[in-house]
Amino acid sequence: MQALAGAAWWIGVLVSPAVQDATLGTLPAAAVAAFDVPLFVLASAIAAAGVRWAAWLATAWTCLVAVGMAGYATVTQLAGLGAVLMLAAAAASVAACLLLVLGRIPGGLVTRGPFAFALAPLGTTRTHVARTARQIVVFWGSALVVAPAIIALVELRWRLRLDAPPIVQALGVVLLLAASALGIASARALSTLGEGTPLPSAQTRRLVVAGPYRWVRNPMAISGLAQGVAVGLAIGSWMVVAWAAAGSLVWNHVIRPEEEADLLARFGDAFADYRDRVRCWVPRTPTA
Repeated sequence: MQALAGAAWWIGVLVSPAVQDATLGTLPAAAVAAFDVPLFVLASAIAAAGVRWAAWLATAWTCLVAVGMAGYATVTQLAGLGAVLMLAAAAASVAACLLLVLGRIPGGLVTRGPFAFALAPLGTTRTHVARTARQIVVFWGSALVVAPAIIALVELRWRLRLDAPPIVQALGVVLLLAASALGIASARALSTLGEGTPLPSAQTRRLVVAGPYRWVRNPMAISGLAQGVAVGLAIGSWMVVAWAAAGSLVWNHVIRPEEEADLLARFGDAFADYRDRVRCWVPRTPTA
């Protein structure tokens, strides 16, 4: 897919000045193609046949170009679309290379260090609620204020800003309030019923199947995704919406399997039964 997309992109550059301007700016197309066609398009095609050195080559080149394009777009305010496409290609290249070389995405690497799974220290309900409140302030402040502000500034610098109608921004505010309410309700259930917090490094000592967890297995993740999308809509930033969507993919395919394996190891049949009865993403009426 990457090889075909790269070939299609270069055909577009050659036949359309608009595509060249949007994705390359003033960079000389022939000089860039001399490197990119063999190192990106051809190397990706060879990697698709299972050749590992080609996968490493294509991934390294794609990441290098992505960093270069991001810097170029930031400094010159040109080729912002090209920077976005290359950043997406770099992420896809890394994932594809890991799948080819290791046969899987090593999600365990994400749940190490400060994010390693660990039980919350023993404490009173009040202690767990206070810890959860501090986590919410830090993580929501980082994910819903600081990160979107930086992304919106980059979007503006890269001249990719789109004007959102007021109705979209209003819907974003409504969605943000609803998603935040869900997040608070879920966090409350974890801290008051589970004797822990939402943070993996201070997770619950009890399996929580009440509150929002009666309806869906991952209400905190749903809340976070909806909050990210809502902030993007509220400030009129499509890149923030895309960032939230990308985060949901990472969580679902990298972090969730590790988290559910840990829950299965700790709670055994109780979690297996809960997992079989309650859906991961789509809420439904709870069964007895």
